[in-house]
Amino acid sequence: MSQKVLIPTKLATTAKGILEDNGFTVVQEPGVDLAELAQAHPDTEGMIVRSEKLTPEIIDLFPNLKVVVRAGAGYNTIDIQYARSKDITVMNTPGANSNAVAEEAIGMMISCARFFIEGDRSTRAGEWKKAQLQGFELTGKTVGIAGFGNIGQLLAKRLSGFDVDLLVFDPFVSEDKLAEFGAKNVTLEELFAGSDFISLHMPATKETANIVSTELLTSMKDGAVLVNCARYEILDEEALREVKKTKTIYYANDVYPKDAPGEKSIADVSDILLPHLGASSIEANTNAAVMAANQVANYLGKGISVFVVNKVLPDGLSPEYQELAYSVAKVAKAWMGGGQPYEINISLYGELKKFDKFLVPAIVAGASANDKIVNAEKATEILESHGIKLDVREVDDSKNYGESITVDLIKSVDGKLDRLSVRGTVAEGNIIISRIDDFDKLYYAAGGNSTVFIYNDRPGVLADITQILAVEGINIEDIRSPHNSEKHRSIAIVKTDCEVSDSIINQIEEKIDSEASFQVSL
Repeated sequence: MSQKVLIPTKLATTAKGILEDNGFTVVQEPGVDLAELAQAHPDTEGMIVRSEKLTPEIIDLFPNLKVVVRAGAGYNTIDIQYARSKDITVMNTPGANSNAVAEEAIGMMISCARFFIEGDRSTRAGEWKKAQLQGFELTGKTVGIAGFGNIGQLLAKRLSGFDVDLLVFDPFVSEDKLAEFGAKNVTLEELFAGSDFISLHMPATKETANIVSTELLTSMKDGAVLVNCARYEILDEEALREVKKTKTIYYANDVYPKDAPGEKSIADVSDILLPHLGASSIEANTNAAVMAANQVANYLGKGISVFVVNKVLPDGLSPEYQELAYSVAKVAKAWMGGGQPYEINISLYGELKKFDKFLVPAIVAGASANDKIVNAEKATEILESHGIKLDVREVDDSKNYGESITVDLIKSVDGKLDRLSVRGTVAEGNIIISRIDDFDKLYYAAGGNSTVFIYNDRPGVLADITQILAVEGINIEDIRSPHNSEKHRSIAIVKTDCEVSDSIINQIEEKIDSEASFQVSL
């Protein structure tokens, strides 16, 4: 039975398509109460949400839930610590909505400064307030950006054409990043006092609650514009109300305690009031859907996690190494073919050996024909149920393999044990298969469709392989073909633009009299 993923929100159907293509059962029912969905789908293992609230009570209704992905950056509607206590990994999709929010912030700045909203309303009413609605320009002004993450940086980039001076408040931003945008890092007090336009892009935390206080609002320039596309909780609403009684401050708002119809308490002090449109663009919705779907598929299918907000990966372990662990094991499993290994031996070199419990699940997932792995306990349970031995071996780092992973699958052939060994590493962010059997220094970039042939070394074999593929209309994207001069054996790793059918592989095997062949898609 395929694993079930629930999407209880309005999200681009791209996500549903990606997950179904990966073999998942997907239920997408936006607007339906989560408690009701839990009754209908208690077997849900993955979930993609937007603004839906996942409280401890709701989380408890999904006993099989393993992963939740917030299709967006903010995750304050999810009790991430309670989810972690239930061994549920929560991820978000940073960057997917960033450009949409950055563009909205600029639009709100200009709309406030040029009175577009009031101008539209009054003109529709038959008035002509041209003189009364004389505004001011964004060009040449000082803009303060509070929070310089993905959105803040894109906002700075989009503002570059307006020739503004940039002030940034972000305790974690590097000097190199500031220099890239020609920005100056200042205190929050200096930012509010010195800016003509201020855009908020901070998360809602205990530290940032009501951080935009009476003191900061009072220090603002008369006629300055404050834009909040971040979180409702960071602004002291009552402080804004009091300061606006004695000072001209323009406030543009897009965030609320709850995304729902009804009167908004902030309405009386907001010059622009939008229904949380920051991420509501076609492009942002599609980007978030694609990212979220891939994250769910990779986690449930491979045990790989990225952008985890309730930490599952320890500091020092890059998610690329989980991808490496899965890829090395999958190559070994493709080589082994059908059936299951008698034993799995794992060698983790360099700093990777201290992260074994985070890498073993991905290795077991890659080496398993049908099972989906999500944590070390599940991996061990599956191996034990199949009678497969697991050995994480001590390694000799004097071999200078760096941060690399070797996976050996031991299989039984006619009562004898045969070892199939694959090693890989990460280079410049790329997953590299560096050794298959005794063929070393392959430097084969894992990814796409690859067919592997092992054969007795002799002239003309590569020509035979490429000729057959050419006749079949299959394009070769890359090829690796080292040989072992001592054993007079060679290997050909042929990466193609599509999968190679079994009939074509059989044709090549017969032509070159191969010792072994297999195909792997990564």
